[in-house]
Formats: sequence, C-alpha cells, structure tokens
Amino acid sequence: MEQTQISGSRIKLPSGKDAGLVDILSFCYGLSETDVQVLIALMKGDARGTEELETELKLSKASINRSLNKLLEMALVMRIKEPGNKAGRPRYLYKAKDYGELKSKILQDIKDCSEKMADLVNQEFKP
Repeated sequence: MEQTQISGSRIKLPSGKDAGLVDILSFCYGLSETDVQVLIALMKGDARGTEELETELKLSKASINRSLNKLLEMALVMRIKEPGNKAGRPRYLYKAKDYGELKSKILQDIKDCSEKMADLVNQEFKP
C-alpha cells in the first residue's frame, strides 16, 4: 500500500506565517505530524492493526502505539477487538471514526477553540 502523505495545503495567518493541517491539529489537539499521518491512514480503508500501520507508514511500533493512544484519548479513532482471536493476548484493530462524524468533530472543536480565544482576548483587553 502507498505511504500516506499529508497535503501541502497552507493558509496565511495575520502574522504573515503560514499554517497547514498539522499546525492546526497540533495547536488544537497537541498532535504531532506522526499522529496526523496515522489518523489520515486510518481514515483510508478498513480497520488495521499496528503491524499494517508500521508497514504502510514506515514508522516504529512505539511511534504507532504512541500516536494511537493519543488519537484514542482525543476520541478521533476507535479500537476494535479483532474477532476470532480467542487464544493468547487479544489483538486490536484501529479505525478512524466515520468521515463525516470526524470532520464535524474537528470543525466544531476548532470553532470552540476559536471562540475561547476570542473570549480570552475580550476578557484581557479592557480599557
């Protein structure tokens, strides 16, 4: 499978700096570029285990597990116990939430973040 890439699309900020998806998700959720790569990979296709993600993204198991734990904590992905695996340690598969639900959640979180920042500016900038 082809390695998942993050689009190079950027927006211009009032400071003159530019920002992309990783910058925005990093600011709002504390996600790293690796976390975003894992999220995007999970948005494409069926639920996958850590081994498949390691191969696809060419990342270490530790990096994948760190990213998955953070994404689970942020409720951006879900963990599914693999059916039929009864002996030994359970194997889990990971999948991003439904595309529409995930996009709505991220957009709402960004809106909430923006409103909180505006409230803080209003609170702190008093004559």
